[in-house]
Amino acid sequence: MKYRPHDYQKYTTHFILNHPQAAIFLDCGLGKTVITLTALFYLLFDYFEIRKVLVICPLRVGAVWVEEIIKWQHLNMLRFAVAIGTEAQRKTALLQAADIYIINRENVDWLVNKSGLPFDYDMVVVDELSSFKSHQAKRFKSLMKVRPKVKRIVGLTGTPSANGLMDLWAEFRLLDMGHRLGRFIGRYREDYFVPDKRNQQIVFSYKPKPGAEYAIYRRISDITISMKNTDYLKLPELVMNEVTVKLSDKEADYYRTLQQELVLPLKGKEIDAVNAAALSGKLLQMANGAVYDEDGAVVQIHDRKLDALEDLIEAANGKPVLIAYWFKHDLQRILKRFKATKLDDTTSIKRWNEGEIPVAVIHPASAGHGLNLQAGGSTLIWFGLTWSLELYQQTNARLWRQGQQDTVVIHHIITEGTIDEDVMNALKRKDKTQNALIEAVKARIYQEVE
Repeated sequence: MKYRPHDYQKYTTHFILNHPQAAIFLDCGLGKTVITLTALFYLLFDYFEIRKVLVICPLRVGAVWVEEIIKWQHLNMLRFAVAIGTEAQRKTALLQAADIYIINRENVDWLVNKSGLPFDYDMVVVDELSSFKSHQAKRFKSLMKVRPKVKRIVGLTGTPSANGLMDLWAEFRLLDMGHRLGRFIGRYREDYFVPDKRNQQIVFSYKPKPGAEYAIYRRISDITISMKNTDYLKLPELVMNEVTVKLSDKEADYYRTLQQELVLPLKGKEIDAVNAAALSGKLLQMANGAVYDEDGAVVQIHDRKLDALEDLIEAANGKPVLIAYWFKHDLQRILKRFKATKLDDTTSIKRWNEGEIPVAVIHPASAGHGLNLQAGGSTLIWFGLTWSLELYQQTNARLWRQGQQDTVVIHHIITEGTIDEDVMNALKRKDKTQNALIEAVKARIYQEVE
């Protein structure tokens, strides 16, 4: 795919090129991965300033970096290795000839202190810099140990100080080795904070001194880009994002069996579909992770979408998130895993709009015309898709509407190789619901049979 960057994306790429230490605070969905990869490409092949990059990211986000490299035409030259899995698999990946090495943050301590491999990366990218906010964590101490060897470093996150300004010290200590906020956390506290909650000599928390926020931001502003409040986008902007998850071979076999045979024996139960419309519903359920058997009981299949949902919620860093679900078992599994509130009455909607609910769930059929939810947040995640273009558009319009003060980001969690892809394409084409449903199922069946 050809990359046609927005102005803010061009600006951010050039910022990374011009700043050996860069803090990039972009809201989720604004394309921080492709922005950074584009800068890495220039630094590797145009400027020849670096030769070996280490990307540190959450475990499941590693796949996103790979997907972005493969997706964009201008990045095809980049060689990458993914150091995730067993110790042997990680070592094999790190010994490959590549330009970019991707590792999950939980293995930073292993890489630095236990792998026995030389730390010879001249550039480091920390995706979700906020996960390095604790100066006492092993991952922070390990990376600080080798930080002097790194020529260039980039920290990416949406909200760097979700728990307050105290978070910023460790993050910037990592980026600039203490140049802006000091080398020691004690001095940072003395300069910008006063004790808040305490018991005699034991201090439990600190609060900023008057003017501290401005002073801290002024100190870090020369190496920081913050895209809060859509600084580089016109209001109201809509960002549509697709997050792909992949079934295991066993899960994919279950899916194909039902798709081809219209019946699937599974965990002592029988899943069947009597016609194309019923098959569509069953396949959508399986793509989401669970399916109803012939007795109406729920049969669990996978947690791929729940894992992706967890990553998106984490990346939001405390910003309110609205989740759209379709099947009842989707709602049950979401509520079991996350502390979320269902928006189903005036009280819950009022609480959402007043910012009291960080994670909310809603059914598209409940998100009718005239329901205003834009005051409560600007991020919508489609956990399960609907064939109904009307319900899809109505639900999106609850946040993407007049009066919205922030960029609206709409994520779609898509299970690769399933009917999810057909639904997404149908919504893009604005096909009539029923015809698109039947044709998509037929197309899938014929492809598998052939």
